[in-house]
Parts: sequence; C-alpha cells; structure tokens
Amino acid sequence: MHPIAERLGAFSAPGQCLFNEPMRSHTTFRVGGPADFMFFPETSEQVVMAIEAAKAENVPAMVIGNGSNLIVKDGGVRGLVIVLGERFSALSLEGNIISAQAGVSLAKLAAFAHANSLTGLEFASGIPGTLGGGAAMNAGAYGGQLSDVLIDALVYLNGEVVTLTREEMQMGYRTTRPLKEGGVVLSARFELVPGDKDEIGERMKDLNARRREKQPLNFPSAGSTFKRPEGYFAGALIEQAGLKGLSVGGAQVSEKHAGFVINTGDATAADILSLIKKVQDAVYDRFGVQLETEVRIVGE
Repeated sequence: MHPIAERLGAFSAPGQCLFNEPMRSHTTFRVGGPADFMFFPETSEQVVMAIEAAKAENVPAMVIGNGSNLIVKDGGVRGLVIVLGERFSALSLEGNIISAQAGVSLAKLAAFAHANSLTGLEFASGIPGTLGGGAAMNAGAYGGQLSDVLIDALVYLNGEVVTLTREEMQMGYRTTRPLKEGGVVLSARFELVPGDKDEIGERMKDLNARRREKQPLNFPSAGSTFKRPEGYFAGALIEQAGLKGLSVGGAQVSEKHAGFVINTGDATAADILSLIKKVQDAVYDRFGVQLETEVRIVGE
C-alpha cells in the first residue's frame, strides 16, 4: 500500500479514500482521466490532516468541490485529490447567521436561507458550485456576490488554520486572498436579513427561470467558460465573431449562450481545450480582446 493511503487510512473510515478514481465522475463537464488517490474528508481537521499527509509524503495535493469550475485533462491527476462534498456539508443557524461547511452546494445554502425566511443569498441558488470554491472566488450572479453577506471564513492558509474577516479575505471580482495565496476555505459564516419567505422563494424562482432560459443547462459544462473582459461581455464577443455552434469533437460553443462551452456527449478534455483556444484566437483576431478562462484547468 502506498504510504499516503496508509496515512489517510489512519484517520478515516472505509470508503473515504479511493484509488485510480475517474475525475469525469467528479466534474460537471464529465471529462478527465483518473486521480491516483481521492479522499472525502468529513471534518476540517481531516482536510488539514490530508493536506499535511500529502506534504509529508511529497505527494501533490489538490482540493476540489463538486468540480463545477474545472477542466481535468485526459491523463488525469497525479497525487491526491481532496473532495469537499456531501460528507463535509453541515449547515447551522444562530439568529440571522448561517454557518456552513465548504462542501455544501451554493444551491443548498440558498435553500436553507429561504427555508429560514432569510434574504441575501437568492442570487446563489443557481450557481452550480460549492461554498468552498464559491467563497474562494467570491462567486456571484445577477448583481449579488458572496462578499455582500460574508462575515468571516475559516481558511487553511500557509500551513495554519485561520479565521479571516471579510476585509481580510480581500474579496474582489472572482478573486480573494485565499485564491491568490493557495488557501483552502473550510467553512464560512453569513449574516442575512429576515424577509418574507414567499417573496424570497419568488425571487429565487425568477432568477432560476432566467438562468434556464439563457443558459445551456441540459448539457455538461463548467458554467461560464470565460471571465468578463473589461468593458465587454465574453458571450457577445464570441457571438459577434460568428462562433456560436463551433465544434471540436464532442465540445461545442453553445447555440443558446456563446459564453458556454458544452460537452454534447462524448467530448474529451482535449476537445474542450482545443475549442477554447480557437475561440480565444478568433476573438483576439477580430476584436483585439484576450479572453481569459474562468475555469480552472488541471491534470496532464
């Protein structure tokens, strides 16, 4: 048995550690080769112990949520992938303050706020990621973002677990200090405002209907593929460049919303990355604008 597997086994239960696990089963794009080792922690302590075990054994480690903002290359990921998911998704409420572990989905977090008649997280109900990744990149939609309601976050940063206030998180457009410094958000607290439960529900319904109408939710994707370039909208530039429907293998620029690259069924990561490059080149040639990917690209 590999020493990293032995170390992980020493502080976890059977089933928490998998070997040669296909990453396509753990990303919303449904692509990606195998991870050498995959671990599903249940506590903040286990997250930290797994990261430190990997360091001690000189094994590369990567932390993911539900893989919603991720392209994993076809050769897979060497080393350890730590998945903050269902097993690490507790929610609790004290007054108007929600505490949430990193593995909870943003949709579930918004639903919990709604169930408790608290307003402020409606925008998050349609964002496909988890809290850990969402807080680390200051996820947002429809004019709201997590920094609007975040009080503080528990973060593993530079070898120690620290509580960072909203100011200390340095939250900007899709960026935060943990993201820049390679930190891992373990949990976070949000302060919301009491509201009318029906009105909150209506707002969520309305935002989700708008999302369904505009976004290609019937196909696997990693959400919005490109960051918004200063002064432009990525989708509009791609559409104006005549790229809607452009395909490479099973990867396609969505006919419904040009800002999304989708997997029409049998795409490989290589197809997706090749299509992204074609889109970037065409938009640059036409408009002189360099589109940056919003998705994280990992593996080999």
